[in-house]
Amino acid sequence: MVIIGGRICAGKDPIKVTQSYICWYAEEAVEQMIKYHIPASVTLAQAIFESKCGNSTLAKKSNNHFGIKCHTAWVGDTVIKTDDTLNECFRKYSSVEDSYTDHSLFLQSRNRYQHLFKLSVTDYKGWCRGLKAAGYATFSGYADELIKIIEENKLYLFDRYERVTNLSKTIPIEKIRKSKLTLNDFTLKDLAKTGSLFISEKRFDMKLLSLIIDTPDISNYVAEK
Repeated sequence: MVIIGGRICAGKDPIKVTQSYICWYAEEAVEQMIKYHIPASVTLAQAIFESKCGNSTLAKKSNNHFGIKCHTAWVGDTVIKTDDTLNECFRKYSSVEDSYTDHSLFLQSRNRYQHLFKLSVTDYKGWCRGLKAAGYATFSGYADELIKIIEENKLYLFDRYERVTNLSKTIPIEKIRKSKLTLNDFTLKDLAKTGSLFISEKRFDMKLLSLIIDTPDISNYVAEK
């Protein structure tokens, strides 16, 4: 593990590439969810799949992590890449964060995706299937791939985010240690109260993210803090 910019991220081990990507961009995905009501899990899964965890040519050359093409309304920078057809126009961004914001605006501004915003923010399966049905991707297994990424990495936990402004009331650590509850029995707000997460009014960053992803028993996780 290496600590960069306050985040604990995986090193160069390819097995940890996905966890490392989640570590870097989970915060941004949650910010987008708060602003635009798009599940953070779905945003992360799309970015992981479309950008190959930030390692695709499109991601490296243009910070485009969602494979969004230019379309007629785009007036920003562009990059040419062969995709479904030869030499297609894709959007180019100044930063990865700009790509995340444009992805949210792209979905919010198009009529074919409007029915998705009526779904619960925790209905990641409905969102994944709805995106495919609305034509976001041509790949027939797109929805299944997104759902697989979400469930394998427990990204649905990010959809339970609750903005926290006061952590004065905490859950007794000993009670959690002695319980048989698992991570799925807790919201991110609950975890914050144990000290497992750092959450401020505007942003949050996960500490020991790999343990949250890999450890099914929260009592073990808390005990190792």
